[in-house]
Amino acid sequence: MRLKADITLFLISIIWGSAFVAQRVAGQVGGVYIFNGLRYLLAALVVLPFAWQAFKGTKSSMSRKQYKWMMVAGFFLFLGSALQQAGMQYTTAGNAGFITSLYVVLIPILLFFFWGEKPHWIFVVAVVLAMVGAFLLSTGGNFDEVRFGDLLELIGALFWAFHVIILGKYARNFESMSFSVGQLAVCGLLNLGVGVFVEPMPVFDANMLFAIGYTAFLSLGLCYTLQIWAQKHTPPADAALILGLESVFAVLAGWLLLGETLVVIQIFGCVLIFFAVILSQFKEWTSGTIDREHLVEGH
Repeated sequence: MRLKADITLFLISIIWGSAFVAQRVAGQVGGVYIFNGLRYLLAALVVLPFAWQAFKGTKSSMSRKQYKWMMVAGFFLFLGSALQQAGMQYTTAGNAGFITSLYVVLIPILLFFFWGEKPHWIFVVAVVLAMVGAFLLSTGGNFDEVRFGDLLELIGALFWAFHVIILGKYARNFESMSFSVGQLAVCGLLNLGVGVFVEPMPVFDANMLFAIGYTAFLSLGLCYTLQIWAQKHTPPADAALILGLESVFAVLAGWLLLGETLVVIQIFGCVLIFFAVILSQFKEWTSGTIDREHLVEGH
């Protein structure tokens, strides 16, 4: 069972990494809010049958508290997803994948400043490695220039970190599948609502429809459901390492499908970010700060 779970997580990391290519394709035709709104609402519909079955098993009704935290989690999910997708218009899929993964490193910083939790020394090392890596990845050796898209991805990673903290601290008392549907729906409605007022209607050609379907049904819907099962049958260290490969697959998918390339100094930056994220994830998993059952990452 452990081997099946590890293989499942490996496939999930591949799909999550390749999802950045789909988002990049949508971003190139101006798809941000409406694109996000449609894919998150579709993802909520995909997870809904599983949530209904799980919720029936609890023989209880959703409390006001659950509605409240679903709204809060959905709001931060909206901020993270909007900034991530906006950044896709100006940066590569590989850059977006690696910079988004920095949310793991940002978690202990936010826990310290907003919740007063002192970070372990290992996080200080991870933060330094991550920041240097992100700088090298974004500038590519041209140290007087940071990509605007990479900056948006970094700000988005900050909100992904807030989102994960909220789930880990306040959502763990609620049934995870029903909570997931709620936050996905809130995120989708907020994106769609903003998009109607500030964004022209995108052209729903074959590429756009594929990007919506791929990210909604596979990246958000199917993978999140499989993730919950897989992580019940494999050690946390396995899951941390395997899911950490997502950013690597984002770079590979961008290279294979979009012809994106990196110079040597950017590859070195990716390596630094990867080690920083893995370092942070191992500590998070052992300390229990992140409640992975409730986690929906930015794909």
